[in-house]
Parts: sequence; C-alpha cells; structure tokens
Amino acid sequence: MGEVWRATDEVLGRAVAVKLLLGDQADASSTARFRLEAQTAARLSHPHLVAVFDFGSWEDRFYLVMELVEGRSLGDLLEAQETVHPEQVALIAGQAAAGLAAAHRQGIVHRDIKPGNLMLDADGSVKIGDFGIAQFVDDPSTALTTAGHIVGTSLYLAPERALGRTADSASDMYSLGCVIYQLLAGQPPFRSDTATATLYQHVDTPPVPVRQRGVDVSPAFDSYLLGLLAKQPEDRPTAQQVSDWFRTDAWRGRPEPLPQHTPAPQRPAAPAAASPAPAPGSVPGAGGVSTYRLPQATGRRRAAPAPRASRPASTRRISTGEAIRRRPRVASAVAGAIAFLAAVYLGTVLFAPDTGAADTPDPGPSPTAGLESPAPGGSVPDPGQDDEDD
Repeated sequence: MGEVWRATDEVLGRAVAVKLLLGDQADASSTARFRLEAQTAARLSHPHLVAVFDFGSWEDRFYLVMELVEGRSLGDLLEAQETVHPEQVALIAGQAAAGLAAAHRQGIVHRDIKPGNLMLDADGSVKIGDFGIAQFVDDPSTALTTAGHIVGTSLYLAPERALGRTADSASDMYSLGCVIYQLLAGQPPFRSDTATATLYQHVDTPPVPVRQRGVDVSPAFDSYLLGLLAKQPEDRPTAQQVSDWFRTDAWRGRPEPLPQHTPAPQRPAAPAAASPAPAPGSVPGAGGVSTYRLPQATGRRRAAPAPRASRPASTRRISTGEAIRRRPRVASAVAGAIAFLAAVYLGTVLFAPDTGAADTPDPGPSPTAGLESPAPGGSVPDPGQDDEDD
C-alpha cells in the first residue's frame, strides 16, 4: 500500500508517522475519495486504533499523517520468535477485537488485517493501523490498483473475499483468526506454493486444530479459534463477542461454577380495586381463579406437623368441631349423675324406718302428738284410753 516515514509535526512539535501511498494519479475523483476515507478513519478514537491526524497529497502521491507507535509489529515479533505464548496471544486477540469492534460500530471495515498492521507499543498494547485506507486502495476509481487485484494478503484473506465478494466485518474476524493461529502455531492455517492455491484452501479446506499441531492450549481456545475460521461469515463471532470472550478466563478452559439458586421474585400484590386482598388465614385461588404466594415476613418456615401416631395421648390435639360435639355429652352425664344422687337421697329420707321411740324414754305428752304420722304397721291410739289410764 505504501511506505511509512518517521516525521516531525513542526506546528505541534511532536513525532508522527507519515504514510505515502502507492500510485501517481491523484486526480480530483480519487482525491475526494481519499479525503472521505481519511476523514472516516480520523473519526475513530480508541486505545487500540492508530489515530489519524492529517491527510493530503504530495508530488501526486497521497499521504496520511498518523500517530507514531513506538514499538514493533506482530510481523516483527514473529520474525524474532517462532511462536507466542498463549497468555500473550489471548491478550493480543482481546485487544485487537476490541479495536475492530469500535471500527465496525462506525461501519468501517479494515480489509487487510495481518501481522504487519497490528502494532505493539512500548507497553505491549495492540494498535491497529490503516483503517479505511484499504477500502480506498481497493476502489477501482482511485486508479491505485490494477484490474482483478484484491487488496490483502492471501495468507489472511477470508473465503468470501477469495470468491470476489465484498468485504464486511466478518471478513476482518476471519483474518484476525488467521493471525491468532499463526501466533500460536508459528504458521498460518493455510499456505501453499502459489497464492491461488492458498485461496482455494481458504474456500474448501478445513483448518487443522492447533492442538493437533502440538500447541498447548485448552480445548475451549482451540474450538473458539476454529469458529473464527468458519467458512461461512454468519458462523463467525462478532468482534465484540471475541473481545468479551478473551477478556474473561473462558479461553483457559476452566470449569465455571454452577450458578447459585436464587428464589423467584414474589409477585406484587394486585391493586385493591382489581382484586380484594384475601382474609387472614384464607387460601386465595381455592376456587380455581388465581393463586398467590403468602409473604413470609420473618423468613422462618413453620415446621411440618409430626405424624399422628407418634404423639402422646395426653398431648393429642382436638379440633374445634370435636370439642363442641363432646361438651353436650359431658354436661348431660353430670346432670344425670346429680339427678340420680338427689333421687337416692330423697328416697332414703322419705322411706327410712323411725326407730327413735323405742330407744329413747317418753318425754311426756307432746302438743303435736295428735299430728304425728302413724308408725308403719301400727294403729292410731285412742285418746280416751289414755285418760282412763291416768
């Protein structure tokens, strides 16, 4: 696409990177298109995207003034070491996906994700450059590409791009998957003697899992990477999903704890006008209309009643109806006993024999002698006989 120079911003006094694009036909149409792409890239502001400061043309060549990243690209990293530790790869993948997600939300597709366009600054943070510029270079109206030329490296080109279709956000995710694969395994997923044969492999050949290449990663990481390399764009995760996944420890493949059970929230009580509150102790919904859950203010649960057979006879509970039925029976029995005792006592008094006259001396005539009741079986004495005796 061009060549990059280290330069100095004489106005602001800062170091910048100036990229001179290839091509020498900066006509009015291509100038307008380049301005549009540069303005679009300049709107992007994200920690993992290289900032764009200015644009223009010089000696019929377009240039782009960008943030200078003091570091090296992933291409330089792969030249220095054959593979990268999975811990660092997961960090790179998550940060690169976060930058892609910010661009995709603005409708900008990179089109040329490869190790050379992913920079690592002095702190090891990822910076993605050339956003929007690849689309400008790929536009036939700019006269910067020849007929039939596809912008992008065949080692990282998505299958739909190899078939001549328009690039979209899913194409960037496939290219990022190829970069991650190469960081882990030391080589991209597909490589052949010619670029055309490599493109055919992207379209038809399934990728070999990195674990089969001897890479020590979890099965979850390996499976997720194969999802990024899916042949159909709709089968790949989005940039935001990839960023979220690598930000957690899911790539390590550790078993996640089971979710804790939380009680279902209680339904709020219906308004009084719609349905009156049930009386205390009643069970709403018994008629089959609706049911409610009774609130428990203290959170304590009432213990279940003990089995009837295990209760002692002295503590056996009697229901209210049973007590009411037993009360008349007890009262009737007590009344009957009292009546029986009263009848016995009265009969004893009335019908007992009089033995007082035989045992005690005669006190003399009684003024009420004539009124006394005759002794049983005896005769009434004659008053005249008494006088004669006297």
